[in-house]
This record gives sequence, C-alpha cells and structure tokens, in this order.
Amino acid sequence: MDSSQEETPSDAPEPQLPPEARGEANGGPLGCCLGVMVGLLLSLVIVVISRLYADPLAGILSGNLSLIVRVLLIILALSGSVLCGYLGWKLGRRFYREYDSTPTHVEKQRARK
Repeated sequence: MDSSQEETPSDAPEPQLPPEARGEANGGPLGCCLGVMVGLLLSLVIVVISRLYADPLAGILSGNLSLIVRVLLIILALSGSVLCGYLGWKLGRRFYREYDSTPTHVEKQRARK
C-alpha cells in the first residue's frame, strides 16, 4: 500500500476514530498530561519531608522509615496522578477549547472552498 493511499486520522470517518478524537479538538489530553506530571511531582513531597525529618520520624516509626516512605510514595503518586490528570482534563477542555490550526489544515480548508 502506498503512503499516499494510507488514511490519516483527519481523513478517517468520525465513527472509526477513538472517542477522544471525535468531535471538536480540545485541550483535554494536554491538560491531562500536565495534571499527571503535577500529581507525580507532588508525590515527591513525601520524599523531601522524610529526608528533612528523618531522625524524628525514624524514632516514631520504629526504624521502618524506608518501607513506609516507599509505600506512601506509591500511593500518593498513583492517587495524585489520577486525580490531577482528571482535573487537568476538565480544565484543559474548558480553557483550551480548540487548538490553533496547522498550516496543512488551513490549506485543506481553503481547497474545500
């Protein structure tokens, strides 16, 4: 099959596209990506706090600080990335309703007219 005969997502009929690609373009995926990154960065707060307060926390937690920090880090990373990703998706859809047109997209619109 030629590369000229391959169907690109913009040429594909709308029912064949995945649900997030149907309809108008929006900033949901971008917001989700940024939200996940924020959630993962916020999970590093556990590591910083455990390093700053290592001696008092080790005394309270009977020397199991390393294991508890790892478990808390995993829990906070997963929950933070999911929650911030969802919030980022919603905010991205609201504030970035449509992407700027690419030069190729503008040329196709002109050719249709």
